[in-house]
Amino acid sequence: MSKPSSRSTLYRLIEAGQLAHKALLLPLLERGLEPGDDAVLFELGRSGATEADLASQLGLPVENLAARLTRLIERELVTRQAVGPELAPGVALTPRGIRIRNGLADHWAQLEEALLGELKPKPRKKLATTLKRFVDLLKL
Repeated sequence: MSKPSSRSTLYRLIEAGQLAHKALLLPLLERGLEPGDDAVLFELGRSGATEADLASQLGLPVENLAARLTRLIERELVTRQAVGPELAPGVALTPRGIRIRNGLADHWAQLEEALLGELKPKPRKKLATTLKRFVDLLKL
């Protein structure tokens, strides 16, 4: 059995993942946000949602989401309002929340382009498929 090498693909994949994670956290921390706040902003960027629906979409217990939402409401990124066709009590992004969400999305797109910019569409798709298969294998 060979010893793990810093030249191996797996090593480079882990290294790239760790550095990408740090790069994605930077704009959150600069705005006084916590890891995971971006997921809430991205999900609410699609449309408003009830707290139960949002918790389900994020895979979080409602109790864990409540404290995060309270903090985001205090920071004026999220507001409580009626959502959906039934006008159920829910939460949505404020204009400030939309601006911050868009800035985070732009940063994400820049990192994605830095990663894949040299690849043509077919190799990009192949890489995405291969990484998905790898993730699925590791979930077993």
